[in-house]
Amino acid sequence: PGTHTHTHTQTHTLTPSLNHFSLCVTRLTLMCDQAPGPITMDLSGDLEALKKKSFTMKEGVDYRVKIHFKVNRDIVSGLKYVHLTYRKGIRVDKAVYMVGSYGPRVEEHEFMTPVEEAPKGMIVRGSYHIKSHFTDDDKTDHLSWEWNLGIKKDWDE
Repeated sequence: PGTHTHTHTQTHTLTPSLNHFSLCVTRLTLMCDQAPGPITMDLSGDLEALKKKSFTMKEGVDYRVKIHFKVNRDIVSGLKYVHLTYRKGIRVDKAVYMVGSYGPRVEEHEFMTPVEEAPKGMIVRGSYHIKSHFTDDDKTDHLSWEWNLGIKKDWDE
């Protein structure tokens, strides 16, 4: 019986509620005025599924990345969003955004990156694999996930 109880406790440790963590990143949206609709990824669910998903962006458009997150227990200081872009297995870009320090509250916090321009031209069109992660001054890995972005000539191509 003792072993059984132990296993039971293990299960609980492995599946904590979302409130267990100080920082909970809920979603990321690529904001673009020219887009037919919002390009949003849900980060509260199955992150493995995002690896198989591809988002399309038209070349040369202006966009911003908007991140929604909740801070539950402790102040999170020096929060950073790191975005590594790979093409055909080679890292072509690294972007680090300083998100800042946030205290716990009931409502979600939002962070918006400065406006950037999607690459343009025949050479840059194609598929990119992106590794995103949230870290802080203590080098805590709050959330890491991978996704794919296609730079196309047009939105619906």
